[in-house]
Amino acid sequence: MESQINFYSKGDFVLKQDLLHKEWLKSVLLSEEKKRGDLSFIFCSDQDLLEINQKYLNHDTYTDIITFDYSEGDFISAEIYISTDRVKDNAENFEVPFEDELKRVMVHGVLHCCGYDDSTEELKAQMRALETKKMKLFHVEQK
Repeated sequence: MESQINFYSKGDFVLKQDLLHKEWLKSVLLSEEKKRGDLSFIFCSDQDLLEINQKYLNHDTYTDIITFDYSEGDFISAEIYISTDRVKDNAENFEVPFEDELKRVMVHGVLHCCGYDDSTEELKAQMRALETKKMKLFHVEQK
């Protein structure tokens, strides 16, 4: 069975241009020379993500993304939970369109699965630059 990229929503959020997002994510993995396993993006609320953060990570804070990485070798597989509430707030704070901030968060989760870290200020800067580079792949004409 072929691996898949799926999008789910625990609320009323609907990802626009889901096929373009799938093609974009495939191109991100290809650019990293990784193979695609199953990737599930679950869009949810701040409260949903807070509960996951408390239950599985013992963190009592809001966050925009939690990634459960099931990758093995070059096969990238994960469940990526994204708070659309956080993305909306961050987009307003950073003065960027919601769609751009959402793509940044989505690719952030994928890049973690590809082995990138953001645990120091220097690594955070490198991750941010890589996110920006990978976001530009979204606009490439897909074949």
